[in-house]
Amino acid sequence: MANLSEQTVMYRVDNEDKDSAASIINAVYQSLREKGYNPINQIVGYLLSGDPTYITSYNNARGLIRKLERDELLEELVRAYLKDK
Repeated sequence: MANLSEQTVMYRVDNEDKDSAASIINAVYQSLREKGYNPINQIVGYLLSGDPTYITSYNNARGLIRKLERDELLEELVRAYLKDK
C-alpha cells in the first residue's frame, strides 16, 4: 500500500465562480470599510476561523461571504495576488 503522505494531491476549483468570488470579496471589503473596520484584519479573521461574525451584516456582507466556501475565497485571493507576477 502506498504512503499517502508522499503523494501529491491536486486541488481544482472550477473557474465559473471566479468573478463572483472577486465581486463578493470586493463588496465585503467595501462594506467593512464603510462601517469603519479594518477590512484586511476582518477578512483574515473570517478565513482563519470560519466565524461569520468577523464580517459585518451591513449591506448583507455576511450573507454574501457565506455564499462561498472559504477555500474558494482563498483561491481568488491567491489568483489576484499572483496575477501580475
